[in-house]
Amino acid sequence: MAIVIPCLFIIIFTVAAARKVNVFSSFTAGAGEGLKFTLSLLPLLAALFMMCEIMEASGIAAALSEALKPVMNFFGIPEELSRLALIKPFSGSGSLSLLTDVLTTYGPDSYVSRCACTLYASSETVFYVFALYFSGTNKKGRALPLAIVLLSCALSTVISCLLCRVM
Repeated sequence: MAIVIPCLFIIIFTVAAARKVNVFSSFTAGAGEGLKFTLSLLPLLAALFMMCEIMEASGIAAALSEALKPVMNFFGIPEELSRLALIKPFSGSGSLSLLTDVLTTYGPDSYVSRCACTLYASSETVFYVFALYFSGTNKKGRALPLAIVLLSCALSTVISCLLCRVM
């Protein structure tokens, strides 16, 4: 398995040499563009991380979590997972910490823990990915993609707990 990457490089260099492409200058130009793109992401990521921390420190996350409990019960999601469902779209490490707390508190084989694991695995850190994707484009009209992604995240939460209940 460790040979795959070197073989891939050899194939790429061979094809580039056959097409008479200056591999080194192409690589350095691509690396420069990648570095510029990475640096353009830093303000967006800093704002996202600060927003997550402000929500947690101010108590907004706890209040939203408490307000979501009846809605989550209606959809068959254990109320203990309201914070996890709320944090997952914003922060992967924060949601992993909450998942660890759930596993420690309820044990790995409990219904709540199984739901927490499938909820964690079935959704993405929506706002992080959204910030990465749209920082590299100048496209307008970001509301519809965001609504679609948030809806899919909510549906994955409901369906993941439904599957845990059925299985």
